[in-house]
Amino acid sequence: MHTAPPSLETLVADVARTLTANGWMLATAESCTGGLVAASCTDMAGSSQWFDRAMVTYSNAAKEAMLGVPAQLIQSHGAVSEPVARAMAEGALTHSNAQLSIATTGIAGPSGASPGKPVGTVWFAWSSGRHTLSEKRVFPGDRQAVRQAATMHALMQLLAYYPSLSSS
Repeated sequence: MHTAPPSLETLVADVARTLTANGWMLATAESCTGGLVAASCTDMAGSSQWFDRAMVTYSNAAKEAMLGVPAQLIQSHGAVSEPVARAMAEGALTHSNAQLSIATTGIAGPSGASPGKPVGTVWFAWSSGRHTLSEKRVFPGDRQAVRQAATMHALMQLLAYYPSLSSS
């Protein structure tokens, strides 16, 4: 029997409970999701107890200026890459009061694809400063579907990865 995925509201409530129980704050560094992860979190009343800030760093210059992503990293690997996602997640912690971060960088479409990076490619990273985990996914659908799927995935995996991110 296949279970339906949780609703976005249920996911955010679970994230809120987990972070609040541990006294942690969350920051997001978003490119392709354009702030949707942060908006989903701040749609919940009382989110200021566990959500610190969001940095929408859509341009490469913003990734460099707001998150400290080295220009050379972007030039060498491209903005949609594992090293850049990891640097974004780590930079979000450096430039916030949070203990945990989510980063998204990808190609929502309809254009922007390149060899090895089709539309729908999203690199994610989650960091606690001590540990940074990353993952690549390719989502089907149009721009809106890719951004929504990436938002859900970012939050679901935050909950899945939380035990390993928070361990010392």
